[in-house]
Amino acid sequence: MDQDTARIGAQQLDHESPKREIPPNFEEKISVDSAPASSRPSTAGPAIEASDNKPGDQGKHDVETAQREIPDPAPVRVPHSKRRGLFGRFTIVAEVEEPKNYRRRTKWFITFVIAAAAVAAPLGSAIIFPSLQLIADDLHTTATVTNLSAALYMLSMSIFPLWWSSFSESVGRRTIYLISFTLFLLWNILSAISTSIGMLIVMRILGGGAAASVQAVGAGTIADIWEVRERGKAMGTFYLGPLMGPLFAPIIGGALAQRFGWRSTQWFLAIYGGVLLIFIFFCLPETLKTTKPLFAKSENPLPSDPEKGSDPTRPTLTRTTSHISSIHRTTSKYLSVARRLFIDPLKIILYLRFPAVLITVYYASITFGSLYLLNISLETTFSAPPYNFSTTAIGLTYIPNSIGYVLASLLGGKWTDTIMAREARKAGRYESDGIKLKYRPEDRMRENAWIAAFLYPAALIWYGWTADKGVFWIVPLIANFFFGIGSMLIFAMATTMLTEFMPKKASSGVAVNNFVRNIFSCVGAVVAQPLIAAIGNGWLFTGVGVIATASSVVVWAMRRFGPQWRERMDRELR
Repeated sequence: MDQDTARIGAQQLDHESPKREIPPNFEEKISVDSAPASSRPSTAGPAIEASDNKPGDQGKHDVETAQREIPDPAPVRVPHSKRRGLFGRFTIVAEVEEPKNYRRRTKWFITFVIAAAAVAAPLGSAIIFPSLQLIADDLHTTATVTNLSAALYMLSMSIFPLWWSSFSESVGRRTIYLISFTLFLLWNILSAISTSIGMLIVMRILGGGAAASVQAVGAGTIADIWEVRERGKAMGTFYLGPLMGPLFAPIIGGALAQRFGWRSTQWFLAIYGGVLLIFIFFCLPETLKTTKPLFAKSENPLPSDPEKGSDPTRPTLTRTTSHISSIHRTTSKYLSVARRLFIDPLKIILYLRFPAVLITVYYASITFGSLYLLNISLETTFSAPPYNFSTTAIGLTYIPNSIGYVLASLLGGKWTDTIMAREARKAGRYESDGIKLKYRPEDRMRENAWIAAFLYPAALIWYGWTADKGVFWIVPLIANFFFGIGSMLIFAMATTMLTEFMPKKASSGVAVNNFVRNIFSCVGAVVAQPLIAAIGNGWLFTGVGVIATASSVVVWAMRRFGPQWRERMDRELR
């Protein structure tokens, strides 16, 4: 594409006239209790408020208006010379002053770019599952040791996002994406040429940590550009990216490993990372509304004594004070850098002191750990008698649960948005104008959460016993389809809630979620094979199913105590 064409395309994305619609009812403007008021200017005209006096409907607001046009604010482009982020002036899609004012097609395009980048980390995790035995044979080690390359990959995905998230709130999203995917490309090239299992494990740890930037920062990007009323749907679409990894990775990994050997899977990751890097470079603008220097300078680290003026008769004291001041400034500078690099990212973990965050993260982590137990079980079970599947066929066994992920992702986000609006109306939570609904993050845990809380533990037990008894292969795989639906409802719900509990630190909320849940998945990947060998799939997944069912008390606790927990958190985070 030449530059003129690219420039015209960017202008169309950012400046096309908004489509004028005649909605049947007035569009409800929605806000979150814990979020600051939107900077979006209101374009609604005067509303006609009607009261419905039917029994049981007291306190319910029905807002009706004549049919009218409701234009969205036009995005204001930032000049090329003032665009933020690494190489920001090269983006085809222009940066704008208020990211939430992007045209809808631009928002979906940015969401697509982020979702494609989010594929990388789970793709790298799951692509080697079908070839674990091939790696063990080639590098002269055992299957248990090769499992470490998968398990520690997940561990790195839990730790590195703490730093990516912390830095992204300072330097912006775009810079983090470009740096992390440059590293992802490098580490995967080194993985592909590894000469020992130790080298492979280290390179995969670094590669997983690099790709994990999107796991936290991507959710922050979604929160940057989407209003709360549509964020559930947008987050569900974004989560299609991470879930495409488990869908396609085993298929691609199985086919490549069988035809070209396991190293081809790492070359595939390197190529994918390189394509993503080019795409991000040209197509992803900065979306964080305000950024600040990563290492801010202290303007006056050593306060002066107002009683001591500049006395020319005391030169020795002046020189000594100047020397001490210089040492103090230098020391403060290095301490500030060290704190910013090593301490501040770890402070994200302190968000777990809030009960609403803690139990949401816990519930998502139990579900995520179950997912990785299941992933290891599929490779272990279907490669052995009575199934004896080939490497390629093992890759295909991951399809049913991934189809469940996709369906739940497409429908579940919109469902939770509808539930939130319904709960706000039912409680009569309106702004002072009587039009804007007040959303509460805990409202996302309603009947959708109860259905998921029953569905995925039941599917785990179903899979465990049918696989344990060697039942015809399609029966355990149907169970995995329902596991995919139930688990995805929880993943998307929990992630969206965390961005809304901490609207000014959306990526930090998701980072702490990734930190805990990937530790659970790491443990699951390490213990899965020994547990299957010791007690079998049936008892293993029965135990996991019981734990998952008992953990559904989180849904009740959020409904009972959620409002007071959130209010306390709002007060402490101000």
